[in-house]
Amino acid sequence: MPSSFLPQPFSHNYEIAPQYSKSAVYFSCEFAIDQSFKIYSGGLGFLAGSHMRAAADLKQNLCGIGILWTYGYYNQARGEDRELAVQFRKKEYSFLQDTGIRFTVPVHGHPVWVKALYLPGDVFGTVPMFFLSTDIEENDQLSREITHRLYDQDHRRRIAQYIILGAGGARLLEELGVDPEVWHLNEAHGLSAAFRLYEKHHSLEEVKKRLVFTTHTPEEAGNERHHFGLLKDFTFFGGVPEEEVRKITGIEGDEFNHTLAALRMARIANGVSKLHGEVSRQMWKDYPNICEITHVTNAQNKKYWADHGLEHARAGGSVEELRHRKRELKERLFRIVADQTGKLFKPNVLTIVWARRFAAYKRPDLITRDIQLFRAMLNNPKYPVQIIWAGKPYPFDYTAIEIFNQLIRLTRDYPNATVLVGYELELSRFLKNGSDIWLNNPIVTREASGTSGMTAAMNGSVNLSTYDGWVCEFAKDGENSFIIPPADPGFSPDDRDRHDLLGYYTALNEKILPTYYDRPDEWSRIVLNSMNDVVPFFDADRMVDEYYKKIYA
Repeated sequence: MPSSFLPQPFSHNYEIAPQYSKSAVYFSCEFAIDQSFKIYSGGLGFLAGSHMRAAADLKQNLCGIGILWTYGYYNQARGEDRELAVQFRKKEYSFLQDTGIRFTVPVHGHPVWVKALYLPGDVFGTVPMFFLSTDIEENDQLSREITHRLYDQDHRRRIAQYIILGAGGARLLEELGVDPEVWHLNEAHGLSAAFRLYEKHHSLEEVKKRLVFTTHTPEEAGNERHHFGLLKDFTFFGGVPEEEVRKITGIEGDEFNHTLAALRMARIANGVSKLHGEVSRQMWKDYPNICEITHVTNAQNKKYWADHGLEHARAGGSVEELRHRKRELKERLFRIVADQTGKLFKPNVLTIVWARRFAAYKRPDLITRDIQLFRAMLNNPKYPVQIIWAGKPYPFDYTAIEIFNQLIRLTRDYPNATVLVGYELELSRFLKNGSDIWLNNPIVTREASGTSGMTAAMNGSVNLSTYDGWVCEFAKDGENSFIIPPADPGFSPDDRDRHDLLGYYTALNEKILPTYYDRPDEWSRIVLNSMNDVVPFFDADRMVDEYYKKIYA
């Protein structure tokens, strides 16, 4: 049998499966592995956590490298008037092991000490993982603060964070005495690893032989850029001279586009859904010397996410068991609602949930923009509705925070509408388990994949979504989900939003509510169709297998 490429005592705690023997390392800024380990912000982390779990389940020769964020992303709480409050609290984790490995990485020409901690695979059922920290006594205060906060608002500190992840991760591999066959960048945050590889081999071909790249951003403007001179000053390119950096990345002007550089230094890249692959190829088609862009549709680890009771009901096709367990899970969610908000939700009422990272393109407030329709929905005596919002805005995105607080103010006087705080892995689980409808209404083509609806479907929550991301590969309108029809691409943003808002209310009033209340057997059939159709394709086992066969091969 093939053996782990990692040395003892950091090797895999299982025998490597022969079909996954190629050695690979996965760089990511965030991983959502367990509720107790708060080093993630949202979907990118949820995806990376599922990847690490599924890779272990399939016995792959993979390890993960991330950063130990001292203060995590942030703690989401409430202020005195119940509005969102951002809190930064220091975290401590007894389950991480000090590897004893220390090394320096140049940041802004200054040697910064990095400590490597190890998460054994048997702690949370993942592949072996390493987390880097600069928050140690050997460093001055500025250097210690590099790994304090995930996605720090200071763009210069973010550059330093990317150096620690990429170049620091590469240095860790050197300290371990390993050179994996595949270096997988989950987003371009770890790109400085590519320059460390180039320094070592002095050959772009040798870098390309190893580097693969997953892009998650479906708009060119959303891909991170920095001034070339600033990156050079920060030692982002390591010891590679500017002339060579420009030659291997093809970047000529003052602006350095991280994604474009990654596309030119990797041998293959992938979008994270079929649609996103098409959007990405179109987006970058006019840029010379980029690698092939294919797609591997995102997925989530069913073994971690699926409620055992609901899964038992699905496997047996038992409608009664499904309804009984769903009611139990709704009651469990509603205890959290009551505890946070003082509102008593009812388990026999259709419950809609909108929960994910708060960002403008995801339009969390879309259905409230016509206040008459919104009030009519909440005051419908024949077909009652309950609705819950949850999600974390970026802590310094004041527009998104204002939308969050506006929803809190708007729902204050309604006993059947509310906003929850503390959106992390466990609350996400409760919301997926306890919802009947999972609402997803991003601007179409702006959601590269979106994965929250996958785990909702695994738990008997039916997707109501715009036709975007992974949904295009899953949805059968009226059979396993409900789709808001696509708007005319020529519409103005206001007309598009109005079209999608009306599409939501049409689907809700004409299809969802009559089916849920008047035809419960048909509703249960749709729920079971959704649960059956989401697996196996949207289970992470398929995804990690596809990465080995399609991207790593």
